[in-house]
Amino acid sequence: MKVSILIPVRNGEQFLTECMDSILYQTYTDWEVIIVNDHSTDSTLAMLEQYAVQDSRIKVENNRGKGIIPALQLAYSKSSGDFVTRMDADDRMSSHKIELMVSKLQEKGEGFVAVGLVEYFSEEGIGEGYFYYQEWLNRLTLSEINFNEIYKECVIPSPSWMMHTTDFEKMGGFDAELYPEDYELAFRMLKYEMKIASIPEIIHFWRDYQTRTSRTDSNYSDNFFLPLKMNYFFEIHRDEKRPIQLWGAGKKGKELATYLVDQQIEFNWATNNKNKIGKEIYGIILQSDEDISFQSNPQILVAIRNRKAADEIIKALKSNYLKPNVDFFFMS
Repeated sequence: MKVSILIPVRNGEQFLTECMDSILYQTYTDWEVIIVNDHSTDSTLAMLEQYAVQDSRIKVENNRGKGIIPALQLAYSKSSGDFVTRMDADDRMSSHKIELMVSKLQEKGEGFVAVGLVEYFSEEGIGEGYFYYQEWLNRLTLSEINFNEIYKECVIPSPSWMMHTTDFEKMGGFDAELYPEDYELAFRMLKYEMKIASIPEIIHFWRDYQTRTSRTDSNYSDNFFLPLKMNYFFEIHRDEKRPIQLWGAGKKGKELATYLVDQQIEFNWATNNKNKIGKEIYGIILQSDEDISFQSNPQILVAIRNRKAADEIIKALKSNYLKPNVDFFFMS
């Protein structure tokens, strides 16, 4: 069964050889690569054309629009595989990545998305934030609970998933025009009730460097994340019969409060900051988090980034028999 590997690339000459060679050396050989050149100004296109001459499984296209979403849409329109997956042109695959993912999907059948473990690497060294993100993603994947924490950050690493093309079609493929596109796709996986099929080993090596798109492109700034989260919260999980309780009054809490106020959505607001309790912010009087009434059956939006405090909150919520993505939602 054929696998379609879709790759958008712009000015990728520095790392392209490592990426393409990691695909050519796959133990699974029934694949096609559709790689879309997104207006590169370096030698990317020439390098790709050489690969296409050497291996007929590699198809090169030039982006008709501009950016990752039009590139992915074009790549998918040219694909013909039974399975679909993504790849980034600056990363590397483990040699048996495709084989493991295909095997998992053949075992599970439709309705599943295969997700493997990832490992960041960088010539400059991996910072604490990226190391934590890697560990967090892998912990979720190993337990197959990725969607439980989807309102924090993207829980499906974009270059480390695969699904049946039939499932991808049902979800609308890459038709959405919303950035960040990988996070939006993860929400649609949840919306269409896809189940996680975990591959419990590292299958993808994720390169970090200063000019990586996720660091430099404005489409991946924080300004895009909150509206995306809230759009899907109201579409998938919001129960209009229950009050909204916002928990946290730091930077993220204020951003979320601003959004709710701007949308004219009523909510209660609590904090553990003694200096803010009783004060009015954006027209809302802040209460103590100790006074949150679980008896009112609220849907709780938690906007606290401190890991220790967040762990304590999770314990408190679970001790009251509350469930993630039903009763409480971690928004930061």
